[in-house]
Amino acid sequence: MRTTADKKKRHLNPFQVIILSFIGLILFGAALLALPISSKGRVATPYNECLFTSVSAVCVTGLVVVDTATHWSAFGQAVILLLIQIGGLGVITSFAALTLLFGGKFTLFQKTAMQEATSAQKMGGIVRLTIFILITTLATETAGACALMGVFVPQYGGKGVWLAIFHSISAFCNAGFDVMGTESGKFVSMTAYAGNPLLNLTLMTLIFIGGIGFLTIYDIGKNKFRFSRYSLQTKIVLITSAALTLAPAIYFFFAEFADMPAGERVLASLFAAVTPRTAGFNTVDMNDLSPVGKALTIVLMLVGGSPGSTAGGIKTTTFALLFACAFSVFRKRKDTHMLRRRISDDTVKTATSLFLLYLFLFFTGGAIIASIEGLPLEQCLFETASAIGTVGLTLGITPSLGIASQIVLMLLMFIGRAGGLTLLYSVLSHGNKYFSKLPQENLAIG
Repeated sequence: MRTTADKKKRHLNPFQVIILSFIGLILFGAALLALPISSKGRVATPYNECLFTSVSAVCVTGLVVVDTATHWSAFGQAVILLLIQIGGLGVITSFAALTLLFGGKFTLFQKTAMQEATSAQKMGGIVRLTIFILITTLATETAGACALMGVFVPQYGGKGVWLAIFHSISAFCNAGFDVMGTESGKFVSMTAYAGNPLLNLTLMTLIFIGGIGFLTIYDIGKNKFRFSRYSLQTKIVLITSAALTLAPAIYFFFAEFADMPAGERVLASLFAAVTPRTAGFNTVDMNDLSPVGKALTIVLMLVGGSPGSTAGGIKTTTFALLFACAFSVFRKRKDTHMLRRRISDDTVKTATSLFLLYLFLFFTGGAIIASIEGLPLEQCLFETASAIGTVGLTLGITPSLGIASQIVLMLLMFIGRAGGLTLLYSVLSHGNKYFSKLPQENLAIG
């Protein structure tokens, strides 16, 4: 006879498991950060600050209310890094890794949860994909750490090893957490290294690899550089990612950083185009951008990375599909086409719903914070775009926000990482299904 607990467990769907796993990890992380040993002053940190930091780390965002380097001890920073690593891979993927490590086998339910967590299109080969994700993560983060040691070890000695490891994991997981602050200069990110080619190129490479998605990397590894053999998703991801990097970089180069030396100007322009999708590091002060530069950064933050990646946002595929859908409407085509392929109506509806959901949350969150704090709406919208896109870039107002506004940002970060549609599916998965069609009637549009 099944117990009540067994019945409840049996009725949990994969979407609910994903949501609950994130919540559990966040609460566990907050409890560890609340310990006196986690702060440099060896005193307990206010719980709201611990919870905010834990949410930001698990949701790989990077928004903080206290400076990571100066407030948290070595133990606290290690906890944050662990939360970033698990949050970047995904809680389900991390647990799956432990299952494989100890020789266990996946149940059908675990495979289904893994399929949803990794955005895989089919369940077949999910174990092989999990192993590939773990190997890719370890290899990329190790290579990144080795490269960054060339920057930090000559300057910091033994401490430079920790700095290299921390920032390599943070960059690959698109988290944006940094430990570069000092008592005289907090929340500085990478502004001291704007002209350092090795650091800039290494971080951008890590961010890009982590942001294009494991499915894309797997496809590239399988088919090498034979573009014609790539799946439609891989082609869309690569084309859209390239366009969303090069076009903004050209704008930043000519319109925002004209006063910089040539070499530093190129690096700063590329970095400013890469980091909003969705890493959160910055080599220039975001407040120095023009209103147009800030608006462009908001758009990039909302778009984010690609499906099955460590990044957030509506995703590059959604962004490209919305344009393809609009183009099909302009051409009066019945179906939406992308690269000589027809996209299903269900996929188009999902993309449209996701875009509207993120847009609503982004604007509503900004309006709420502006009303509570009495701050300009454009500043608040920058922070909410950073939160819902799990980016971490800031205009510097997050540390001074009250608890109510912090809660708004925490909710946005959680929704952005767990996925707005995943959250809705976990709640509405047992909705009614219509087996008959309702009468059809048209509306005037435009």
